[in-house]
Amino acid sequence: MKPILLDFPTEFKTDRLLIRMPMPGDGKVMYEAINASIEDLKPWLPFAHIDQTEEDVEVNIREAHLKFLKREDLRLLVFLKDTGELIASSGLHRIDWDIPKFEIGYWIDSRHAGKGYMTEAVQGISDFAVNELKARRIEIRCDTKNVRSAAIPERLGFTLEGIHRNDSLAVGSTTILRDTSVYVKVF
Repeated sequence: MKPILLDFPTEFKTDRLLIRMPMPGDGKVMYEAINASIEDLKPWLPFAHIDQTEEDVEVNIREAHLKFLKREDLRLLVFLKDTGELIASSGLHRIDWDIPKFEIGYWIDSRHAGKGYMTEAVQGISDFAVNELKARRIEIRCDTKNVRSAAIPERLGFTLEGIHRNDSLAVGSTTILRDTSVYVKVF
């Protein structure tokens, strides 16, 4: 099977959210969301340690757009339906089309945290993966110390399949090892 030949929607909605692939021009709002959230992102995400310009973020958005079209990685941006405001970045990553299986990654603009948006988005993305992409396995991985991130798969009924010990380096460190929780739903 050639994934590039797969046809599926590039956007979908949940009760409060519009979730869609990145588009050229999204770099400006993404840059603003990253900057508003940078201190909350630094402990968990390597890109938060890179000094990026708005142009750098736009390049990244355009590369994500191309990867989506090529079906290599399906980054998804999350917007409020009512206002059109970008509030989060997520997506389906580490894709294995033969199974098919996906990993959902996510982060939310700190200004919108604590309102249930990310849980709603992850549920919507999971439904999209199952209904449109015929997912048989969905994973969510997070640092065991990232309790806010872990709360989402726990709320949504994912099973903690295991903890990978000394699985990665702490973000920003070359010596501190961290453990990774692996949450899973199979279909």
